[in-house]
Amino acid sequence: MLKTANRVLLGLLGLGLFALGGGALLGGLDLQRRWGFDVPGWWPFRGPDDVVLGVEGRTRWREQGLWWPAVIAALVVLLALLLWWLVAQLRKDRLGQILVDSKDGATTQLNGHALENVMEEEVQTLDGVSRAHVRLTGRRTVPVARVRLWLEPDGEPEQILGRLSRETLTRARDSAGLDRLPSKVRLRQVRHGAHRVD
Repeated sequence: MLKTANRVLLGLLGLGLFALGGGALLGGLDLQRRWGFDVPGWWPFRGPDDVVLGVEGRTRWREQGLWWPAVIAALVVLLALLLWWLVAQLRKDRLGQILVDSKDGATTQLNGHALENVMEEEVQTLDGVSRAHVRLTGRRTVPVARVRLWLEPDGEPEQILGRLSRETLTRARDSAGLDRLPSKVRLRQVRHGAHRVD
């Protein structure tokens, strides 16, 4: 639900900015006169001489000494909030805690980052794996393991995936007391440069 709301809000914001920028571009390049079409009466940009903020708008609050500093401070706060929101969107997928049912009616929290680190270390010990990255996403009660593996040129994907499923993911699921641990695995092969042989 949150992802859908974020996408709708971002789409509306992008559409509004696109319309505002397109309107300024139409007026700035005088395209309505060149291409022979009319713009509505409420359209703010009618030609190259129109500006976003006219003389009246700039000078209306000149007598108020705190007006422009207050406007600039509000814009800085708005920018800081938007940057915070952007960072929150990028980090929200990662699980910090996993809720574990301890079978006695209480729930325990397991550190998701610690489980990711243990899984990464275990996966990197598999034959044919050069490097691994594990991230837990999803809900705290039903996490999803997103695993990226960089395979050595002689690594066998079928064998590595089998051991990953049977050993690493099964141990992680059992140690966390989860009923299931869905996973998505991406494989990449490490490319080594050509070696010169004399």
